Amino acid sequence: MDFELSSEQSALRDEIVRFAREELNDDLIHRDAAWKKCAALGIQGLPIPPEYGGAGADALTIMLSMEALGYGCRDNGLLFSLGAQMWSCEMPIVRFGTEEQKGRYLPGLSDGSLIGVQCMSEPDTGSDAFALTTSAVVKGDRYVLNGAKTFITNAPIADVFVVFASTDLAKGFAGLSAFLVDRQTAGVSVGAPFHKMGLRTSPMSEVVFTDCEIGPDHLLGPESAGAAIFNHSMDWERSCILANTVGSMQRQLEACVAYAKERRQFGQPIGKFQAVAHRIVEMKLRLEAGRLLLYRLGWLKREGKPAPLDSALVKLYLGESFMQSSLDALQIHGGYGYLTESELEREVRDAVASRIYSGTSDIQRNLVASHLGL
Repeated sequence: MDFELSSEQSALRDEIVRFAREELNDDLIHRDAAWKKCAALGIQGLPIPPEYGGAGADALTIMLSMEALGYGCRDNGLLFSLGAQMWSCEMPIVRFGTEEQKGRYLPGLSDGSLIGVQCMSEPDTGSDAFALTTSAVVKGDRYVLNGAKTFITNAPIADVFVVFASTDLAKGFAGLSAFLVDRQTAGVSVGAPFHKMGLRTSPMSEVVFTDCEIGPDHLLGPESAGAAIFNHSMDWERSCILANTVGSMQRQLEACVAYAKERRQFGQPIGKFQAVAHRIVEMKLRLEAGRLLLYRLGWLKREGKPAPLDSALVKLYLGESFMQSSLDALQIHGGYGYLTESELEREVRDAVASRIYSGTSDIQRNLVASHLGL
């Protein structure tokens, strides 16, 4: 396994860091312009094949790119929304879409003219994803969707929804199918944005389908293939959704080292006190271990090797590490870190969600245990 970046990967990383620092850190409330700037650079198109307007990048290159975004950009909400589209909307279409579906959606998702979202979670189903009750009943040559989805990232601004619904409730997960539904379709209603503790620049809301009729050309993959489609997208999401946190933890570490050298108490820099220095060492250890786990997973996926255990480990470790390192960064800065102006308290609030979305830390532990035969 070679960890040396190619000259192209190094140049891409440097360009993304420069872009993120200069273009993505002002006016964090208004994200529409930032979304389109990212698309113009090619971020959303990274996983999309070139024939549909994307870059067709391999997994490791995509992870490096998202890490660079996390290092240069302080808006975790924007990065989470970008990842949600790339892994839960784009990848299912890339892998399971027909040529017509790919041509209809992928160019727009790549150039930023379309925003995509996945609709899986329901008011009564979260971690128990396959217990959903949204139905897709055949009516002549149409499917009729009925049901409610919640905690849907990007829903308030989305143009296209990857919707999971049951075409046969009696079969449970085996009766699950996936559909591509346009926002303007009759019977689709999007709720008001949720007010959240963190990731506030990533819009989220309910989506309700009421007698929503769609044609068979909106079926993604074969009927009853929904479980396979969802598992495929979740493997990618677990693998890549927290790649940006590696860059964020690098940025946090550098800020803490600089502050520990500059801030003086009791006649010396606070970095000379073991309580502070050891906290920073733990931040460094989490960063390097997380980066190695991420890069190894990227290499495995690039080589076409199955890596469900590794993706669960990456999601678990990076989620827990980003939370702890964000708390450590705030603690090192003391009262100044608690102030809104420091932006450290916002990073703590954002980091909490990394232990919840895309499968909670507890679910990841269950997945790892099952792969160990427990």
